[in-house]
Amino acid sequence: MDSEKKESTPEQRDRMLQALEELLEITPTDVESAMNQVAQCVIELTSADKVDVFLFEPSTTSLVAVGTSDSPLGRKQKALGLDRLPLANGGRTVEVFQTGKTWHHPRQDEDPGELVGLKQALGIRSHIGVLIEVGDKPRGVLDVQSRTPDFFNADDVRFLETAARWVGVVTHRVELSEALTKAALEQGRRAAAEELITILAHDMGNHLTPMRIRLELIHRRAAREKAVPYLRDVEAAEQSLKALSRLISDLMDVGRLEQGLFTLNQYPVDLVALSEEVAKVASTPGKEVQLTGMQELVAQADPARLRQALENLVANAQKYSPAGLPVSIDINRQQRENGAWALVSVKDQGPGIAPEVMPRLFERFAKGPGSTGLGLGLYLVRSIAEAHGGTLTVQSELGKGALFVLELPLVEE
Repeated sequence: MDSEKKESTPEQRDRMLQALEELLEITPTDVESAMNQVAQCVIELTSADKVDVFLFEPSTTSLVAVGTSDSPLGRKQKALGLDRLPLANGGRTVEVFQTGKTWHHPRQDEDPGELVGLKQALGIRSHIGVLIEVGDKPRGVLDVQSRTPDFFNADDVRFLETAARWVGVVTHRVELSEALTKAALEQGRRAAAEELITILAHDMGNHLTPMRIRLELIHRRAAREKAVPYLRDVEAAEQSLKALSRLISDLMDVGRLEQGLFTLNQYPVDLVALSEEVAKVASTPGKEVQLTGMQELVAQADPARLRQALENLVANAQKYSPAGLPVSIDINRQQRENGAWALVSVKDQGPGIAPEVMPRLFERFAKGPGSTGLGLGLYLVRSIAEAHGGTLTVQSELGKGALFVLELPLVEE
């Protein structure tokens, strides 16, 4: 059998071509099923004892046998846990992945660079390893092994290199298909959730007006009777009602943004005066809001929307600021090549934003660890900034708070 494997016969070459055709006919639905079909097809062609399609798993920095031939040696490999190869452990399969060079050894048991488990526990003697690339990037290794020495020849190597290229193409195609399917499902869930939330917010809003009127009546009665404890309670209830009203308004605006119904009513607005009003209303004992910067700065904007944006930024800052440490609003003007800009900065002295949260901080329903909100406030603030032709950015370092900067273009006479 050894001599038959050293040189390929015309019949063997025909079998290789037939195997490539069979590979091309595989219609994958997911990566695992596709790689299992590849492994089985290759083992039937080469008569090897085991075929693996290893793909790199970044979370564990390991090569994982996503597809393995259904053979006694393949099953034994899984039982021994040798279907996962940490890069730190080395070995020839890891070397192929790291260097990109094909590995072919006819006497693997004599190779000091191979893993002991493969040589002794599995009894591997002949080994071919070929790099798998997906989108021109190393993603794994096509591994073919036999317990017989001198089992593979040069034609086997060339065939497996061709097969590995096909594996890379199909892996890329399946991953794109899976990503598109996942995105479509996520979009469908999100659309359904947003529609439900919008309907719920509308219905909740219908109940706010009678609640507000009832609280006003209780407030007046308590003031008239000088019932101080009741006054404190009703004022706290009014603050809760305002927070609920703001939440419902945010929910309704998310629906308007998605439907393209979000509009602006712009005219000259003094950003300093507007910020003073927001700071005055938001300030509470132990949660002060301080205003610094210019004395006056007029912009062409929608005051209601800017107030909404500032209230969200300040409320977010107060939520994460320790008691006794103020939140600051700073207003300045900056001249740039493309004109004058207003910079409204809101800074807190809280714990800062975790690095893993930053990339999706301004997305809808994005929430960090321990967050109790719906994750809509910052999404709306950014949307309001962009509707004005501006931007919203953030700077944060763990343990040093967060700085949100709302930048708006100024229309100068």
